[in-house]
Amino acid sequence: MTTSHPAGPTRRTPGTRRTPHLLGALAALLVLSLSLVGCGKDAESDGKPDASASGTRGNSGQQDADRLEPLAGKPPTPRLPATVKSSDGREVTVSKADRIAPLTGSASEIVFTLGLGDRVVARDISATFAQAAKLPLVTRGHDVSAESVLSLKPDVVIADTTTGPAEALDQIRGAGVPVLVLDPPKKLSDVGPRIDRVAAALGVPDAGKQLRQRTEERVGKAQHAAPKEGGKKPRVAFLYLRGSASVYLIGGADSGASSLIEAAGGVDAGKESGLEKDFTPITSEALAKAAPDVILVMSKGLDSVGGMDGLLKVPGVAQTPAGMDRRVASIDDGVLLNYGPRTDRVLASLVEQIHRSGG
Repeated sequence: MTTSHPAGPTRRTPGTRRTPHLLGALAALLVLSLSLVGCGKDAESDGKPDASASGTRGNSGQQDADRLEPLAGKPPTPRLPATVKSSDGREVTVSKADRIAPLTGSASEIVFTLGLGDRVVARDISATFAQAAKLPLVTRGHDVSAESVLSLKPDVVIADTTTGPAEALDQIRGAGVPVLVLDPPKKLSDVGPRIDRVAAALGVPDAGKQLRQRTEERVGKAQHAAPKEGGKKPRVAFLYLRGSASVYLIGGADSGASSLIEAAGGVDAGKESGLEKDFTPITSEALAKAAPDVILVMSKGLDSVGGMDGLLKVPGVAQTPAGMDRRVASIDDGVLLNYGPRTDRVLASLVEQIHRSGG
């Protein structure tokens, strides 16, 4: 995309449009950088999710993380109307949920995993999982098209605070469609409450409780697999890369990656080196101070600089312990910072990658 995306975030994950995943003041930079890239294959070269690159990567290769796992059993039936508080300060009442339009990849994951995927009528550019592949895309150039959304006659739209432009959301509201706005998730503890809010808005709170429990249990299991012995924890620097746009950033305390790195048994090298913002342009000095043992990247960002060999040409990388040992952890753009039903897979892959030897 998180972008997301710095998308998409988030915040969207970088590599998507706006993701949870990359937050706050960085959102505008994400949109600009991704627009310069044109997103290439990682966003919308053909308007379809790139299932071939929608996984997490480890020693055993890329996992089949491009498919979601809905809750077992019969899909829930929404009990509506439901009124919930939106993150933009509005009270939102959802009276019908036969046609749902999630405008973030993270929200899409939750809706599908709750068992309501057959009610989803639109796809955001950051919805990279296979089940969304045939849905009409309602974002272009990293912005929502109100006309495209409204043409699908949605009963409810789900967005987040980085979704834009504001005029598009106002146009959707003006047409009488309720718009639920969520705060982009920044850490593991945001996963459960986010699931609860989406489920409550769609009138399936019991399914929400079930999904929250399943997700938190799986995340806990993945976290438990991180080495607990004493000794030096690997220092992990999260780099946001878009080589064709000459965008090279290092994540700080508010990048959204700290929670994952720490849960995986690592130390966020950018945060520890004193970088308090979300992202800062990479310099040799910043990387020397961070001194990462492992570099965490999004898979398409790594591809954009020419893989490991190209990454070593980014100023300062080759001189870090990670560069000298060629230690890189790569996770798909469309899932890394989503903090949702697939986060356990992200965490498990991160544990495996940051604690293995380089080469």
